Order: sequence, then C-alpha cells, then structure tokens
Amino acid sequence: MSFNMGLTEEQRLAMADAVSAVLADTYALYFKTHVYHWNVTGPRFHDLHALFELQYNEMWTATDEIAERIRALGVKAPNSYVAMGAAATLGAEAGEADADAMVADLLKGHEVVVATIRKALELASEHGDEATADVLTPRLTVHEKTAWMLRSTLG
Repeated sequence: MSFNMGLTEEQRLAMADAVSAVLADTYALYFKTHVYHWNVTGPRFHDLHALFELQYNEMWTATDEIAERIRALGVKAPNSYVAMGAAATLGAEAGEADADAMVADLLKGHEVVVATIRKALELASEHGDEATADVLTPRLTVHEKTAWMLRSTLG
C-alpha cells in the first residue's frame, strides 16, 4: 500500500518506531502506576491511592491516541506484552516498596517517558512531522506536570 503523507517511507517508519517507544514506555508506566495503586499502604494510603488512579486512567486513555498515531503512520502498533517490552526503555516491574519509594519510582518513570517523548519530538521536527508532534507535545506536558507533582509529594 502506498502512503502519500509528505514523509518518505524511511521517515514514516522511523517516526512509527519513535512513537512505538513512547507507547511502550507509557504502557509500562501505566502498568506500574496501576500496581502501585493496588498495593500502596500507610498513612497516606487514601491520597496516594486516589492520585495513582488519576494518573493511570490518564495514561490508559492516552495509549489509544498514541497507538492510533502509529497506525496513521502505516505501521501496526505493538501487539503483545513481549513486543511492548522490547520497544520500552522503562521496565514495568513494580516491586515491593513503601509509599515514598513508589512515588520516587513513578517520578523516575515519568522522567524516562519525558526523555522518550523529547527524542521522538526531535525526530518529528527533523522530518517535518507536525501531526506526530501534535500528538506528543501534550503528552510531554502531562508527564512533566506529573513529575513535578510527584517531586513535590516527596518534599
């Protein structure tokens, strides 16, 4: 099938790989946040349980838009946990941790996603792919704001 998007095939495939990395890191962080939501304990249980729920719901919704951008680029989105893990730079493992360690781990995760998005945005700029930039720029804002909130939670 031929694509006439203003991108060469090489650019289109490179962008799909970059967006797949954003999807995979977002998915890993979504999963980790959801696990921490289930397992947080301690005096801040209610506040962190609610905070983590807001965060994982936001990321879950975002994964659809990110995956749809990959499809618009003419590539299939990762279709298994193995494929998702292979595309991710962020591990989805959420080990046993106290509340502060959970918050610190999620903060690091958001910082990783920020870095992944920035790399994809740099590539989008090089290729003149404004549509991908339009999808990823709001994601960057969300992850930077969430990182700030988690950082502030730690004090």
